[in-house]
Amino acid sequence: MSKPTVVLLHGVGLDHTLWEPTAALLADRFTVIAPDLPGHGTRPPVSDRVTLADLADGVADEIPAGSHLVGFSLGALVAQHLALHRTELVATLTSVSSVCRRTTAERTSVLDRLRTAEADFTASASASLKRWYDGTDVDPALVTRTETTLLANDVDSFLRCYRVFATADAELAPDLGAIAVPALAVTGENDPGSTPEMTRRLAAALPDCRAVVVPGTRHMLPVERPQALVDSLITFLGECAHV
Repeated sequence: MSKPTVVLLHGVGLDHTLWEPTAALLADRFTVIAPDLPGHGTRPPVSDRVTLADLADGVADEIPAGSHLVGFSLGALVAQHLALHRTELVATLTSVSSVCRRTTAERTSVLDRLRTAEADFTASASASLKRWYDGTDVDPALVTRTETTLLANDVDSFLRCYRVFATADAELAPDLGAIAVPALAVTGENDPGSTPEMTRRLAAALPDCRAVVVPGTRHMLPVERPQALVDSLITFLGECAHV
């Protein structure tokens, strides 16, 4: 009997290697697919008019029908778009460290980070690493690996994708209630950008969504607490009777 398929979609400026700690914990029970989003990893840079739909279309061909989609940060917005527009691909939707319906202050904050990246990409990457990892017990080698991935980006392509990340939650907001599949929203208690409040907003916006907040964890949940993420995912899928 074939194993169910889990598709893992990474965040902005990262690539499929983000998921290695999580994928290793899933491999015995699932077929795991972790593609690079357009403009990331081994993929060519994106155009200056890239949209959330473009990013979603760019990975859709790698997703088998009836997959369990797990998206992190920007990848969560991509997964939500697929759940709305490519329903045949999506059996369940898990949004990890996802933004949702940013307030005016939250939108101002992310656009400020975009302007920082436009002015000084290296300084922006350093600030991201501090925001994601300061005060955590993550292995320094994994932090260095994240830094290497960030700094390897084509800067213009990164900025274009970051603008999608900064604005696409507003695009999705009116349609979230149309996502019909069972859903999970999970984030870290101490995530300053994809906050527990956003996770609760997302759970309230979707017709069938559970919210989980992982204690004492920051933004990089798949790296910092992969076992907690996998435990939440397996519990969710078990409740859905899909596994």
